[in-house]
Amino acid sequence: MPSPVSRWLPLALVALVALWLRTHDLASRPMHADEANQALKTGELLEHGRYAFDPHDHHGPTLYYATLPIAWLRGETTLAALSETTVRLVPALAGTLGVILLFLLARSLGHWPALTAAALMAVAPASVYYSRYFIQETLLVSCTLATFVCAQRWWQTGLTRWAVAAGICIGLMQATKASAPLFLVAALIAVLLTVRSRPVTRRPRRDLIAALITALAVAALFYSSFGTHFSGLRDAIGTYTAVSTRAATGSGHEKPWWYYLGFFGWHREGGLLWQQLAFSTLAFCGVLVAFATPQKILRCAALYTALIVAALSLAPYKTPWHTVHLVPGFAFLAAAALAALPLRLFAFATAGLVVALQYKQTQLAAFLRPVDARNPYAYVHSSPDVLKIRALAETALARAPTGPIRIISEEYWPIPWYLRALPPTSVGYWSTPSTSSDGALIIASTTQAVTLRPLLLGRYTESYLGLRPGFLLVIFTPKPAAP
Repeated sequence: MPSPVSRWLPLALVALVALWLRTHDLASRPMHADEANQALKTGELLEHGRYAFDPHDHHGPTLYYATLPIAWLRGETTLAALSETTVRLVPALAGTLGVILLFLLARSLGHWPALTAAALMAVAPASVYYSRYFIQETLLVSCTLATFVCAQRWWQTGLTRWAVAAGICIGLMQATKASAPLFLVAALIAVLLTVRSRPVTRRPRRDLIAALITALAVAALFYSSFGTHFSGLRDAIGTYTAVSTRAATGSGHEKPWWYYLGFFGWHREGGLLWQQLAFSTLAFCGVLVAFATPQKILRCAALYTALIVAALSLAPYKTPWHTVHLVPGFAFLAAAALAALPLRLFAFATAGLVVALQYKQTQLAAFLRPVDARNPYAYVHSSPDVLKIRALAETALARAPTGPIRIISEEYWPIPWYLRALPPTSVGYWSTPSTSSDGALIIASTTQAVTLRPLLLGRYTESYLGLRPGFLLVIFTPKPAAP
């Protein structure tokens, strides 16, 4: 029998690798527009204690509230003090927790297959990349895995406290993103079609009611802003109108049905190779193993993963961060395929090779080319040029303290994040120029710059910065007055 140290030390090492990949140099990548928008909402909650759920353009509130304790621990109590590292630590820690949760869920396959599944998720490109993004997706994945772990423990032990714990996790799922029911329904269908046994408990109805009440209470607590904004409960239901419309129409994010599966294939983009064929091949072999063996949990995982792949692929609306929902299932199935190999040494060698290949792709995606337009994970990402905007604004205000700094553009995120520390009265945002558009610094889109130039009374030098791929900004800097 292995000692506790030799048994659990590998898991600790996998968790440490997952944590390092998700937290190393978090502030180096410029903020994506979505990150910046949510970070400002977090700053308002941090600074003023105000939060109101927006059912049209934002997801659930757990991401913002989870940031508060980290900000307090890091001594950041204002929007100006809030940093990229602080906000990104929330998904980074959630992503690391997800690796451990997958290990717990996969332990029914055996200790080393569960460890392999955790290792594959720890270094998976999508999981690492979006664990470094201040968006809800990674948090939703971890809450989903936590729900499955608690539900599995309830099924095996019959203890009501595990049903209540599952209810808490379901409530957190719902309070994270409106797409939570998709994963719950897929899991329920998979269980009903593959598991014939009954839970150990003699009071399943009572436990399920307890879980449901707990889930509703937790979700209501967050959507009502802890009892300070009860209309958020109505908006939490109303958001499904916008969500269903977006999912059905695509809303400008239409992609082909095979878009998500393409991340796990092989393709070159401008000289960069993006591939996960070894990983996806193992996952496919895991599906074959699932229906060739009597392991119910393996069949359940295969069916659940297939349902998620189908649901996400059939919806016209697609964004690359949804790929993180496929990784746990693929890692679980890949580990099962390795466990089925007759030679343990060959299985270990294969696992090591696949983990190494995954790590190489993660290094390219998350560290070497994180904002490259050729990176499939960098979706309309902000250009590194946005990091120069704050210095330009501070120089302009040093020259003319009252400003104003004018941003005139149809699109301007994440600029408000980078100008968050400046006096609000010195910065303004317009979608089109007006007759009085002069300022200490003017940042305009190339489209609005055409209309703006004839309206300017002062003399300016012009330069260009990129906001994101295909979107340039014109920087108008006042020329010094003639002596």
